[in-house]
Amino acid sequence: MFDKVTLKLNVDPLILGALKEDITSEDVSTNSVMPEPKLGEVELICKQDGIICGLQVFARTFELLDEDVEITFFAKDGDEVKKGQKMAVVRGDIRVLLCGERTALNYLQRMSGIATYTNGVAKLLAGTKTKLLDTRKTSPNNRIFEKYAVRIGGGNNHRYNLTDGVLLKDNHIGAAGGVKQAVTMAKEYAPFVRKIEVEVENLSMVREAVEAGADIILLDNMSHEDMREAMNIIGGKALVEVSGNVTKENIAKITDLGVDFVSSGALTHSAPIMDISLKIFILYRSNHCRGELGSCSNEWRREKKSDSRYIKTFVKSCAGYTACTDIRCKQAGYSAGYSAYPREEYRCFLN
Repeated sequence: MFDKVTLKLNVDPLILGALKEDITSEDVSTNSVMPEPKLGEVELICKQDGIICGLQVFARTFELLDEDVEITFFAKDGDEVKKGQKMAVVRGDIRVLLCGERTALNYLQRMSGIATYTNGVAKLLAGTKTKLLDTRKTSPNNRIFEKYAVRIGGGNNHRYNLTDGVLLKDNHIGAAGGVKQAVTMAKEYAPFVRKIEVEVENLSMVREAVEAGADIILLDNMSHEDMREAMNIIGGKALVEVSGNVTKENIAKITDLGVDFVSSGALTHSAPIMDISLKIFILYRSNHCRGELGSCSNEWRREKKSDSRYIKTFVKSCAGYTACTDIRCKQAGYSAGYSAYPREEYRCFLN
């Protein structure tokens, strides 16, 4: 779950960008059939088994459109959910729910798919010392969501971006003139708190990386036999990561090597989405009524103010209703009402 600072600074702008991409001026379909505000609710239904992830982002999408939207969750990020399970109920102006539906589901389906796929891979490493890592192979502008989903699924994050750590790959090594030169230059330039990782492709490069004092050595696309020999050469002088076409289908072959990390781009670039839908639109008979159908009447009601004075409030009173339009108000004895004075709002009134 994202903290409030991260939410406002980093998450909200991305969600707003996604909403603006989907609504450049208006939702012409919704406005055609729903010209006026209309309260209602939808249910969030899981259509396949998996690990749910992204509920906060799902909710935030609607909240950015209308802060009065109310969401009740019956699951939390990281829960195993089953096909047909109801995970949430969303209440609010149906126009808002229709406008935000696709964007909210896009985030939730994508993040849940990554969490589900990651969870399946992480289970294959259970009981070993090897930690599962993601990579920077994420979809543009979605890294914060996708790397969060990896963690929810039981994986771990590699560096978040190019500023996060030093990873000398083949092109860096070629530009520097060799492994030793690249490591030396990185040590001179990078802050001392940055660990230096070197990607190697053969046993000769492994020896150079060890001699140069690399903190982490990444064995890239090496054969199983060469990786085993590399472990002998390194001999505990550096942490060891394995990468290169690592998938759910072949990761089990690496577990007997005793490496520290295995990284897989497939966690984010190949995970299928999880099938989730918003279903069962319930339109309330009027914007202030919920529950069984009843009769509504107009009346004036005296309401006591905090300073002991009374004001006259015009109320559309719904006979036979005990449910309030504000789900936070669940006390027995309250009924729904609509106040037109001193301002338009939905309120609770004692019966």
